[in-house]
Amino acid sequence: MTPTKRAFLASTIALAAALGVGHAHAQSALDGVMKNKLIKIAIPTDFPPYGFVGIDLKPQGLDIDTANYIGAKLGVKVELLPVTSANRIAYLQTKKADLVISTLGKNPEREKVIDFTAAYSPFFQAVYGPKSAALADFNALGGKSVAVTRGAIEDQELTKVAPANTDIKRFEDNNATVSAFVSGQTQFVATGVSVADNMIKRNPALGAEYKLLLKDSPNFIGVAKGEDALRLKVNEILAAGKKAGDLDTMAKKWLGRPAGNLPE
Repeated sequence: MTPTKRAFLASTIALAAALGVGHAHAQSALDGVMKNKLIKIAIPTDFPPYGFVGIDLKPQGLDIDTANYIGAKLGVKVELLPVTSANRIAYLQTKKADLVISTLGKNPEREKVIDFTAAYSPFFQAVYGPKSAALADFNALGGKSVAVTRGAIEDQELTKVAPANTDIKRFEDNNATVSAFVSGQTQFVATGVSVADNMIKRNPALGAEYKLLLKDSPNFIGVAKGEDALRLKVNEILAAGKKAGDLDTMAKKWLGRPAGNLPE
């Protein structure tokens, strides 16, 4: 065999070996989780009600409950890894985390670098108001006053569905919008679920609650590219949890509404 042929054969074998190792590694996350009896899940700790630090200094929220739920169904211990919006995807790419459960929305840009499971929870904008104020549908907003942040998604969505005689009062930021409702300047407020959660917790005397859905933007679980075995296993758990009503129960606990019809 000539030196040229030997070199070509060696490079071909090396390439095949590299591809084989890469493929095995790409499918190894679930095996590693089950072997070590441990799954590492990145979660938020600064975004209530999905993830925040409680008075006991431990993480809590919908995303934390979801992480623990998946760990329990797998029969493994859960290691929670606090992340920020800026570094959560990097935790998957560098193998620091097996999953990211941190209010991740799915879009084409993110799908280029990570994979996603089915949706596990809603993320939404809604109309909130006092428990004593009935609000059957958007037509019932006619003649009522609603605080909203100018130009925000909830402003756009509310404008589409509210009757022409709705008194929509627009403010320049979320703080001013919430303050207007809390101080009684408006009867209702249209805002995102995270803003509403803070408002309700800080002002329990208001007796405010979720009334009408404006827009749903579901959350998905992030998985490293190529980890199909883990992704499909998590999808099985989510599908079973959806059928059993467990996802609805967790959403009601933290969001005040069921998870609803989530995309798969």
